[in-house]
Order: sequence, then C-alpha cells, then structure tokens
Amino acid sequence: MSSQEDIVDDGHGHNHDHDHEQGDNSSYTAVITSLVLLLLGLTLEFIIKPNFFHGWVLILWYVCAYIPVAFPVIKETIESLKKGEVFTEFFLMSIATIGAMAIGQYPEGVAVMLFYAIGELFQNAAVRRAKNNITALLDVRPKTANVYRNNSYETVDPESVEIGEKIQIKVGEKIPLDGQLISNSASLNSAAITGESKPQSLMTGEKVMAGSINLESVIEVKVEKLFNDSSVAKILNLVQNATAKKAKTELLIRRLAKIYTPIVVYLAIAICFVPYLFVDNYQFYDWLYRALIFLVISCPCALVISIPLGYFGGLGAASKYGILFKGATFMDTLTQVNTLVMDKTGTVTKGTFKIKDISIANQMQETEFMGYLLALEKTSTHPIAKAIMHYETSTPEANDVSEIAGKGLKGLVDGKSVLAGNKKLLEQFSIKTPSEIDDIVDSIVIVAIDDEYAGNVTISDELKEDAHSTISEIRKLGISKIVMLSGDKDSITQKIAHELSISQARGGLLPEDKLKHVEELKQDPTKIIAFMGDGINDAPVLATSHLGIAMGANGSDVAIETADMIIQTDQPSKFVTGFNISKSTQQVIWQNIILAFGVKVIVLILGAAGMATLWQAVFADVGVALLAILNAVRLQKMEW
Repeated sequence: MSSQEDIVDDGHGHNHDHDHEQGDNSSYTAVITSLVLLLLGLTLEFIIKPNFFHGWVLILWYVCAYIPVAFPVIKETIESLKKGEVFTEFFLMSIATIGAMAIGQYPEGVAVMLFYAIGELFQNAAVRRAKNNITALLDVRPKTANVYRNNSYETVDPESVEIGEKIQIKVGEKIPLDGQLISNSASLNSAAITGESKPQSLMTGEKVMAGSINLESVIEVKVEKLFNDSSVAKILNLVQNATAKKAKTELLIRRLAKIYTPIVVYLAIAICFVPYLFVDNYQFYDWLYRALIFLVISCPCALVISIPLGYFGGLGAASKYGILFKGATFMDTLTQVNTLVMDKTGTVTKGTFKIKDISIANQMQETEFMGYLLALEKTSTHPIAKAIMHYETSTPEANDVSEIAGKGLKGLVDGKSVLAGNKKLLEQFSIKTPSEIDDIVDSIVIVAIDDEYAGNVTISDELKEDAHSTISEIRKLGISKIVMLSGDKDSITQKIAHELSISQARGGLLPEDKLKHVEELKQDPTKIIAFMGDGINDAPVLATSHLGIAMGANGSDVAIETADMIIQTDQPSKFVTGFNISKSTQQVIWQNIILAFGVKVIVLILGAAGMATLWQAVFADVGVALLAILNAVRLQKMEW
C-alpha cells in the first residue's frame, strides 16, 4: 500500500484533494471492472467444460480482469526498480500474482491484486477522513474582511489588510485577522481554534483570534497581525508539517521492512527450490505455489500504512482538543516524560494582572508618577506591563528605552532618567529602596527617577481554574517530579508553589538561570524533561528540554515557534489530555504491529507447510491491513 508520503501534505500546505478524488474515481472503476470480470470468469469456468478453446478464452478473460487492478502496482514496481529499490511491497505483489498466473492459478492471481486495490480504497478513505477532521477543525480562515477605508467599510481580501487598520465583524461571521477589540464587549466562539466549547467573553482592549466566530453583536477590531501571521494560519502550518516528522516507532518499522522484504523473497525462493534436495516426490508446481502464498502473506503493507495513519489519527484527535504537536515523534516523547518543569506567570496563573496598590515616595502626583511609568511600560509586552497600561492618564514620550533581561526597563522620559523593574534593577544602578518593599509578597514594579527611588506599584495575579486539578492529575500519570521556575519574586513563586503542593520551586530567575537549572536536571540520563512556559524568556528552556510546551493563546510568538507542543487554550490541564491521547496512539500502533506480525507468522507457517491456499493468504493479508486501518481510525472517535 501507499507510503506515508502519500498520506501527508506536500509540505507547502497543499492537500491535493482534487487529485485524490480523481485517483479514487479511477480506482473505483478499476476495482468494479476487475470484480465483475472475475465473478463472470468464475461463473463461466463453472458452466463451460474446460477444453482447449474455452481454456484460452478463460485465460484471456482473467488477464483482462487482472490488468485494471495490476497495472498501477506493476507501474510502481518498475518505478521503484528504476530508483534501485528492488524489494518493495509492489515487487512482492507483482511477482506473486504473475507467478500465480504462470502456474494456472488465474482467479487467485486476479484476487490478490483485486483485494489489494480494495484495501487501497479503504486506506484512502481513512486518510481522507483523518484529513477532513483536521481541516474541519482548523481551516476556518475567512475569505473576506470588512475594513474601514475612505470613511466606509469595504469588503477586501484579508491578505490585503495592514496592521493598524480597523475591521468590522457582523454576527455569525468569522474574525479574519488577529487583533484588539475596539468595541465595548464581545462574545466569541473560539472552539475551532482552542477546542474550548464555552463562549469567550471579551472587553475593550482584549485580544481576539482569527477564526473565532462573533456571536452577539457587530464588533470592531484593530488589526495587530497580518493574515499569514495570524494564530489560525500558524496552526494550519503546524498541523500540515507535523505529519512529516516521523516517530521512532514508525522509522524503526520502515527500516525493518527494508530488511524484512528481501529476506522474505529469498525464503520464498528457498521454499520453491530447496525441497528438491530432500523430497522424493518433489513437484515444482506445488512448491512454487507454496512460495507464492509465502510472498503474498509476507507483504508488509499493513505495517507500513497503519503506523503513520495511527500517528495521523492521534495528531488529528489532539488538534480537536486544542493541542498541537509539531511532529509525531513528540507524541512519543510526551509519554516518556517523568519530570515536568513549569513557568508560573501565564502557565499556572492567569497572567491577567491588576494594579493592587500605588505607593509614591515624594510629593509627586499619582498621575504624574504613573505617566513616567506608563511611558516605559508601553514598549513592553510583559503581562505586568499590560496590567499597568490599564491605568488611564496622559503619557509622555519615552526615548532610548532598553530592556535589561530579567530586571526591567530603562529610558529617558521628559529628559529624566527613569528605571522601572525589580529590586535587582535598582541595585544594579546603586539606588537604595525602602526596607518594607522586601515584605511585599505580590509582584512589584519599583520606579526610580533621576537615580532616586520614586515609588512602586504592586500587581496581583491569580491561579487558573484548572491549576490544582492539573497538578493532581499529572502525579497520577506517574510524573512525580514537578518543578516551578519563575522570573517573578521568589516569595510569590513559593506562595503559588505551596498552594499547588509543588515542593520544589525557585523564583527571581533570569532566563539563563532557568536554562542552567534544566541543564542540571538533564545530567541525570533517566530524566525525560518537559518544560511548560509562555514567554520570550522561556524560549531557551523550551529549546533545551526533551519536550517544550508553549501556551498558544497568550504565549509569545518566540515561545510558540520554539516549542514542540502547543496548548491553544492556555489550560495546563491539556498537558494531561495530550499525554492520554499520545498514550492511546502508542497503544493502537503496538496493537497493529502485534496483530500484523502475529497473523502473518501463523499463515506463513501454514503456507510453507502446504496447509494454506492463495485465497487464504489474500484474505489474511488484506484483512490484517483493513483491521489495522480501522483500529487507527478509531483514535479519531475516542473521547478524552
């Protein structure tokens, strides 16, 4: 049957659905033609007495039945031979059926190819279904956008809309581009993107994702990303490329098939000729027939197709729940994870910070103080910066703004040098801070103006709804070691870790500190480490872990690009869902391997002993392939 490359996209995002439909139509015609001719031939053979003339008529009849289904396979055999690939499943099928025809087993020769072709149709249907499931879930990109230009809304291609332009979405329409909500509120169905069935309620200034459906009233959105950079476009690209990355199990089976096939051919030759040396009443016809049975049943198509199809089904099932793997190999890695390292902010906490308290050290007005702070923070994408930006006041311009990794921001505002960040930032510039700051547990942004402490703003965050249950479920999976690493204050990190019953936690870490800690864990060869995070500062750790997991809704683009697995809903509990889907995928694949090898070994022994016919070999081979395909498709119907 087809190799995996026939199952997946071409790597450029094209599905070739039209080509597949045309190919299937011609295959249906060939199968029906061959089946009708075979049944008529068997009927004629039963009715007509086999004299010389009628015998040749029947031979030609069976040849006509053979050609429609055999031609594609023989063509593939010739193409493979030209490439120097001799021992393929196509080669096995060709020599087995031509041999059957040569020894007068015409119906059996036709049947081998016919049932093989029927198996191909079942396989293509299964593949198409897997693709359609993914496409239905993910290909939700609208074809038009209503953009505000020349004092009115006009309908244009979404690809022509620029960042900063305003678009309008009516009730029932899909949002064509990622952006920021301008309207007062919105209710959106983002199930196709995140897998979350509950409608999403958003307020002014919050982000909306392309592909979400507007549920209640006409809304306006300010575009923040180009069409090709939208969340849904990235998801589609990830899924299309995921199936091209083969898992170790799949690569192993394909390598084994390359060794297994030539061995089978040589064994078939041995079955045909070696008995001549030991059997007194040796009959070439009988032993050739046994060798042909051996060849038919040994065809490795069930393994070659069912394993990639199993992974394909698993990838499709995961995407249905808002989980995206960048390759089948990462599904295998997830099932092996025994150590989970996680970030705090945006991973187990909501990351939707709110200003809790503003403390000013001198006689400066609160609005003036906040103006200096806002001038710097508006250049940052950090969740704390976004929380501060909700404060409404006039904001002066900031110049020469630079970020000091893991500490904060520095810049010039109205000619004054301004620092905004943590205590380490002010210590770097030898600026003293009040001792009571050390007693504050919540997140804090300390401000210094012209090298003097000016005040601070405390920010509060809260745990995600599923954070507690996630940690409990992760332990039930057998992952006993859970570590929290955060760039936030150590006191806050320890507080959150204590709430979640995580014994090992460290805060106040720079990106390089997180990286160093994970590399220390990796020195133990028994540890398979997954890291879950969402920020730009998490990218180095995501890259160095055995499995990098990024939050896809509010995570940074760098984190998403670096990660191996993406959780579109930003729910940490989807780690458990992804683990269970990956585990089920592995189980289905190993079931297929055991089934295929088990049946083949039994029928191979029976065939070599002369206790099986070509008909039984055909049914065993095609039957195993169909069962394996149906078992793989079952993944797409499972619930987690």
